[in-house]
Amino acid sequence: MKPASVEDLKAIIRGAERLFPRGARSKSGLSGLAIGLEPLDISGLSGIVEYDPGEYTFTALAGTRVKDVEMSLAEHGQYLPFDPVLSEAGATLGGVVATGLSGPGRYRYGGVRDFLLGVKFLNGEGELVAGGGRVVKNAAGFDLPKLMVGSLGQFGALVELSFKVFPMPDAFGTLSGQYQALEEGFEAVLRVASTPLDLVALDLVPGKDSVALFVRVGGKKNSLAARIHRIQNILQRGASVPEDEEAGLWRAAREFEWLPANCLLVKVPVTPKQIPDLDKCLQEHLALRRYSAGANVAWVAWPGKAADLDRILLSSGLSGLVVIGTAGKPLLGKRTGQEFARRIKRALDPGNKWVEV
Repeated sequence: MKPASVEDLKAIIRGAERLFPRGARSKSGLSGLAIGLEPLDISGLSGIVEYDPGEYTFTALAGTRVKDVEMSLAEHGQYLPFDPVLSEAGATLGGVVATGLSGPGRYRYGGVRDFLLGVKFLNGEGELVAGGGRVVKNAAGFDLPKLMVGSLGQFGALVELSFKVFPMPDAFGTLSGQYQALEEGFEAVLRVASTPLDLVALDLVPGKDSVALFVRVGGKKNSLAARIHRIQNILQRGASVPEDEEAGLWRAAREFEWLPANCLLVKVPVTPKQIPDLDKCLQEHLALRRYSAGANVAWVAWPGKAADLDRILLSSGLSGLVVIGTAGKPLLGKRTGQEFARRIKRALDPGNKWVEV
């Protein structure tokens, strides 16, 4: 089922018993929710509805590819600072909101929920529901946009989304430093994070024999070298990533090009204090990992069964979302907020038409 208009989608919803909306299928970890169902493909609802560069806002249909939006914004020197992931893989705006996923740039500017202004979606009865608006200064009504971030399609089918955007920095620069142990790397993260420097991204990547720290800054091109030099002085090590490699380094991070074949990609929200114990366990299972957003998000390439990681996260009091790979269920580890989610679902989907997560 691939509706070409909102009216088509309304008719499908009203005539179906059970539904799970999807976009471009860039996040295969959610596919287990649709087992036994005919997929409801939202990608036909595509296109930018309104874009006002002067107001730094745009509105687009949910099936619009993030890459197309990024290209339109770039023509006016603007961008989405939260670094939408899997843009090159075809991610759609609806998928970005439904999964609530952000890339390395969320360290400086916040995640997708901080840039979403308004939503329109169809509930379980095929009724159009709107929340928020198309302008930044909007405080009317219940905060439905925030509820839809990370909802995984269980409350309704997103059809239209409004975002605020930022001016694109003139240039970016990145410092890369190497450490022998994870503890040293975390000390460096805390040291540079406590400085008054405006950092765009701060990622820590354990390897086989060392740990790499990546610190990104953005701004006027003629100021980047001095700022990177200040970071070098703070860390007492590191080298500037060559200009022709800098953009590719961060593109590879948000496209998960480091993910080996036959591994699950799992997002695990963490705090820096939780990482040492978690990392020890992940290392024992030969899992690759990347600690992003100042060590507040763990991206895990899990080579084993999802059930094993589920037990590890549960024992650690952590939760996880399977983004890529076949896991049967996308949510792992500790579950929180279930009763609140059920109450929202009963209000928006009394017939339980949308697949519950």
